[in-house]
Amino acid sequence: MSTLVAYFSRADENYFGGSMRYIEKGNTEVAVEKICAMTGADAFKIEMKTPYSKDYMTCINEAKEHKNKGILPELTAFPDSIDGYDQIILAYPNYWGTYPMAVLTFLRHFDFTGKTVYPLCTNEGSGMGSSESDLKKELPGAVIKKGLSVRGSDVNHCDAEVRSWLQQNGLL
Repeated sequence: MSTLVAYFSRADENYFGGSMRYIEKGNTEVAVEKICAMTGADAFKIEMKTPYSKDYMTCINEAKEHKNKGILPELTAFPDSIDGYDQIILAYPNYWGTYPMAVLTFLRHFDFTGKTVYPLCTNEGSGMGSSESDLKKELPGAVIKKGLSVRGSDVNHCDAEVRSWLQQNGLL
């Protein structure tokens, strides 16, 4: 079985346990690098043609507007196909209680029928939000497995947690 890790990640100014901090690599991307190193899976970064603001407060307002208005941001690219992948690890930050709308743009571009999807959500305490149930509604032909919530401020030290989740799901 072949695995793809599709992920959305944002660097720049981020929220960490009550304060803002500028980071050069998004928390989700850090987690994805760990997953790819452990599994050898292919990775695809979901990137918006017009990225969210580097300023955290502006970014969350842009993301809220996208969610509330159902705006699907245009992406810079898509993989040619996901047909060769049986398993998709879908990684994203928790934006307003679920995955970012850019992830929804990605999901709607492909047919996930028969795929097994493993969600991973980085957050600062809001967990998976409704993202698992939202994925089940959006991808009725896919099997959605129990996701892994990773606290962004702990992402540099989440190797054991990620490895355990991958093992539980037969991905290692």
